[in-house]
Amino acid sequence: MTDRSKKAVLSDAAPKALGPYSQAIVANGLVFCAGQIPLDPRSGEVVPGGIAEQTHQVLKNLRAVLKAAGSDLDRAVKTTVFLKSMDSFAAMNEVYGQPEYFGAHPPARTTIEAARLPRDVLVEIEVVALA
Repeated sequence: MTDRSKKAVLSDAAPKALGPYSQAIVANGLVFCAGQIPLDPRSGEVVPGGIAEQTHQVLKNLRAVLKAAGSDLDRAVKTTVFLKSMDSFAAMNEVYGQPEYFGAHPPARTTIEAARLPRDVLVEIEVVALA
């Protein structure tokens, strides 16, 4: 029989949801993470700096949510990266590609330039990972 349950995930080590959604949902052996933006979970403010600093914070936030779900970034199978500007692609990619995040086998990825992101940040990333 297929397990049709779903479980919401909440991590105090990541920013609270900015609206009526969950940080992540675990269903059918997968973790579906809502997009994370570069907010400091303690202050709720956008981290200072440019695309590199913002990308690091987004990945730290995603890792916190995934760990709360019993997973981690190295179990990610698909990401979607939203950039304020494709001019930031190379700098984002340099941080994203560090082995500390996704390990030797990074997930499939789509990168999109978005007209506007929440709080006018430079990057937002969502993840689907194995639970």
